[in-house]
Amino acid sequence: MTTFNSLGLSKSVLKSVLEMGFEEATPIQEQTIPIAMDGRDVIGQAQTGTGKTAAFGIPMIEKINQDLKKTQGLVIAPTRELAMQVATELNKLGQYKGVRVLPVYGGSDMGRQIRELKNQPQIVVATPGRLLDHVRRKTINLSNIHTTVLDEADEMLNMGFIEDIKAILNAVPLQRQTLLFSATMPKEIHEIATKMMKKPETVKLKSKQMTVDKIDQFFVEVNEGKKFDTLTRLLDIHVPDLAIVFGRTKKRVDELTEGLSARGFRAEGIHGDLTQGKRMSVLKKFKRGGVEVLVATDVAARGLDISGVTHVYNFDIPQDPESYVHRIGRTGRAGNEGHAVSFITPREMAHLHLIEKTTGTKIQRLAIPSSDEAHKGQQKIAVDKMMQSIDSENLEPYYAQANELLAQHDSATVVAAALKMLTKERKDVPVNLTSLSPISVKQAQKGKDKKNGNRNYDRKKGGGKGGYNRNHKPKGQYNKNNGGRNRNYQQKRNQNSNS
Repeated sequence: MTTFNSLGLSKSVLKSVLEMGFEEATPIQEQTIPIAMDGRDVIGQAQTGTGKTAAFGIPMIEKINQDLKKTQGLVIAPTRELAMQVATELNKLGQYKGVRVLPVYGGSDMGRQIRELKNQPQIVVATPGRLLDHVRRKTINLSNIHTTVLDEADEMLNMGFIEDIKAILNAVPLQRQTLLFSATMPKEIHEIATKMMKKPETVKLKSKQMTVDKIDQFFVEVNEGKKFDTLTRLLDIHVPDLAIVFGRTKKRVDELTEGLSARGFRAEGIHGDLTQGKRMSVLKKFKRGGVEVLVATDVAARGLDISGVTHVYNFDIPQDPESYVHRIGRTGRAGNEGHAVSFITPREMAHLHLIEKTTGTKIQRLAIPSSDEAHKGQQKIAVDKMMQSIDSENLEPYYAQANELLAQHDSATVVAAALKMLTKERKDVPVNLTSLSPISVKQAQKGKDKKNGNRNYDRKKGGGKGGYNRNHKPKGQYNKNNGGRNRNYQQKRNQNSNS
C-alpha cells in the first residue's frame, strides 16, 4: 500500500493529511493523485466512501497559488450536503497552505454568498443550479479556474443537471484540468468526458476494492403490511449503534419516523422538504448518538459522510442496482464491517435477483423474526449490561441490600426482576403505513433508462427549492401544440367520415 509520504506532497499539505489521520492512500487516491498532480485529466470510476475527496482535493490544493487572491479551483457536487462535506474536507487539507474554500448551494442566502464570493475564495464547492445562478448574475469570477472537478457526475445526471454542467464547463477557461468522478458511466457522462476533457486517463476500481465487500447483505421476504413490525423486531435483535432506514418517498419517511418514535426508538427523518437548519440539526444529533435511527430518502442521504453506521435497512427496495450499492455503502466504511437488510415483498423477488445479477452478490435470506425473538434480543442487552457492571463496577455499597433481598426471595426471582427493570419493553402502539406499489423488473429497467440520460426529468424532483421543470414551455406554445394535434385529429375524423 502506498503511503502519503511517498506521493511527493508539499510539506504543508502532507502535514494536513497526517494530522487528519491519513497514512496510507486508498486505491483511488494511490492511482489518481500522481496522474492529477502531473496535470492530466482524470476519469475516476469509484463509489462514495472510497476517498475520492482527497484524491481530487490534494492535487487541486497543490496547484493553488496562495498569493493569488482569485478563485482557482472549482468542485461541482449534486447536493448541498455533499458540497458542505467536500468543502469541510478541502479546508482541512488546505489549512496549512492557507487555502480558503467556500461552499455555494441553493437554500442559502444569496446576498451573503455574493459578499463571500467577492472575497475571492481560492476554491469554490458548488451545486450546479446555484453556481449557474451566480454565473448568470456575474457574481462569480471563473476566469482564473485551473482545475474543475465533477463529483458524483452520474447523480447530477439523475437529478437533471446535465445541461447545467455543460453550461458551467463552457464558462470556465479551456486551458484547465478536469477531474470527473462517477460511480457509473452512462453515455451522457461519457460524452462530457470525450468532448469536454483532454485525453483523460481512466482510473477504475476493481469490484474487490469496493466497500460493498465488507457488508453482510440479507433480505427478508415479507408482505407490505408486515414490514414495519419486522423492522422494529430486527432493530431490537440487531441493536445497531447507528442505523439508516431508507424509504422511497418523503411521506414514507415521515410515517416511518413517527411510527418508530411511537414504539420508543430515537428516530429522526430527513428528506428534501426539510429546511436546511432542520437537516443539519438532525445530522448533528445522529453523528453524536442522540438519534439511533435515521430515516431517509435516497436524495437526502446522497453525499452524507457519517462514520459509525453499523446497519442499513432498505425498508423499500430501490429501483435500480446502482442505488442499492450507494445505499448499503453508507455502512462498512473505514475498514469496519457493516450489515444491510432489504425488505422484499413476494412480487419484488425478481427485482432482487436483478440486483444480485448486476452486483455479482448473493444476498442471504433472513427469516422474519417473531416478537418473542425481539424481546429476547432486548433481554440479552440487559444481561450484557449486568455482566459489564459485575466486571467493572464497585458493587460493595449494594451488597447489604442485595443480601436483604435474597433473605426474602430466591436468587432467580431477584435476578429476573433486575432483568425486567433493565429490559426495554416496546410500546405496543399500532402503526399503519400508507402502502406503496411493489417495484417490478420493468420499473427497474425504466429507472435505469432514466439514469442513462432521459433529459425529460423534472429537476424539481431532485433539486428541491429553486428547481425548475426543464420541460416547461410558454403557455402559448402548449396551446399551439395542442391546437396542432387537434387539427390533425379533426382532419382524420373528416377523412374517415368522407370515406
